Amino acid sequence: MTQGTPFNVPFLAVAALIGIAFYIILSQRNLIKLVMGLSILASGVNLFLITLGYREGGVAPIYTHAPAGVMVLPVPQALTLTSIVIAVACLALMLSMVIHIYRHTGSTDSEKSRIMKG
Repeated sequence: MTQGTPFNVPFLAVAALIGIAFYIILSQRNLIKLVMGLSILASGVNLFLITLGYREGGVAPIYTHAPAGVMVLPVPQALTLTSIVIAVACLALMLSMVIHIYRHTGSTDSEKSRIMKG
């Protein structure tokens, strides 16, 4: 972050992303838009994890030649990488299910997908 940027800006961005995602998830009936909302929600969570690990003036957590000073926390970065991999796998699964629903019903409307019972 720069000196003129308040510390709460990343947290406000996280709140905005999660708020937008919840609005999309709750208000849309199109399955592709629902998947997009879940993807935005995952991005908000990833930004939150990275924001938690930030330290002012911190350096990268590479321990081969540890520099003097404060390092950023490596655990949120590892959790974020894991979360990205899981989110991509879930996104691929959700999109394949949407394609299957579209082929079966001819629509991406979530109300029409209710006819797919058993």
